[in-house]
Amino acid sequence: MIIITGGAGFIGSAMLWELNMQGRDDIIVVDALGSTATGQWQNLSGLRFADFIPRDTFLPLLEAGALSDPTAIIHMGAISATTETDADLLIERNFAFSKSVAAYCMRKRVRLIYASSAATYGDGSAGYEDDEAKIDALRPLNMYGYSKQLFDRWALKNGVLERAAGLKFFNVYGPNEYHKGEMTSVVYKAFRQIREKGSVNLFKSHRPDYLDGQQLRDFVSIRDCTAIMAWLLDHPEASGLFNAGSGEARTFNDLVRATFAALDLEPEITYIPMPENLQGRYQYHTCASMEKLRRAGYRKPMTTLEEGVREYVRDYLDSETPYYDVLNHTKRA
Repeated sequence: MIIITGGAGFIGSAMLWELNMQGRDDIIVVDALGSTATGQWQNLSGLRFADFIPRDTFLPLLEAGALSDPTAIIHMGAISATTETDADLLIERNFAFSKSVAAYCMRKRVRLIYASSAATYGDGSAGYEDDEAKIDALRPLNMYGYSKQLFDRWALKNGVLERAAGLKFFNVYGPNEYHKGEMTSVVYKAFRQIREKGSVNLFKSHRPDYLDGQQLRDFVSIRDCTAIMAWLLDHPEASGLFNAGSGEARTFNDLVRATFAALDLEPEITYIPMPENLQGRYQYHTCASMEKLRRAGYRKPMTTLEEGVREYVRDYLDSETPYYDVLNHTKRA
């Protein structure tokens, strides 16, 4: 049995789909669905799993031994909004909850794969190498990133990373992200703007060394993220922190042009001023170092930006079935 916390979320439900496509449905989903208005429940409607456990009752059941011993816990459950300002809530959900899950896994010798974040790298001045020895040199730019770094540091200090795998997700895009509001990917936002007004807004650059729209990000397809997690499930000897990115920095202009191309349209881009509250905290370049994962044995090629955006737009966003569905599995075959 596998437990996925945050299993109704973006990456969690995509991983559930990945396991379904492997023929597995012996999976317990843990999450808090919130209001039906968010639509997060729809991420699960076309997928298969053995049981659903509300987030607030999960830890008591786990620690009381009321659940069958899992072979693995994929811990994606957390507050993922980089704009969250409630520091106490972030500590409770992203740090304390994660410590309890990790302690159980270490005690029971259960494989743990958990979500860290590229937000731990801050402005990137310390680089983007997933080297545990460099954790203390990182300075996240927001409380969300700091909550993730706190757990990474605790996991390292307490020997968790000797057996578990933590993934530093970069700019992930793909199906089932629709409930995330302002935290949805630029691909999704660009698609919506194209359909609504025929053009896309991007922030102007406030640095002379970057032209408008030439800010760089490591955009990674969700299909690559779930493929990495599936590989880590099959290779428990691979432990430590690993980046989950494409390994290539591409511009926002590239991303938006790829979105237009997927719709067979000519690009129309408008550059707008960046809000003042973002100007001092805005990253102009991110790029995951993927050498460590490759050295561990992961060999699958990463999806190109153009290929990943085309699949997302044509097979999901611009279709009648934008969610993962095991009965409509040919999209990811």
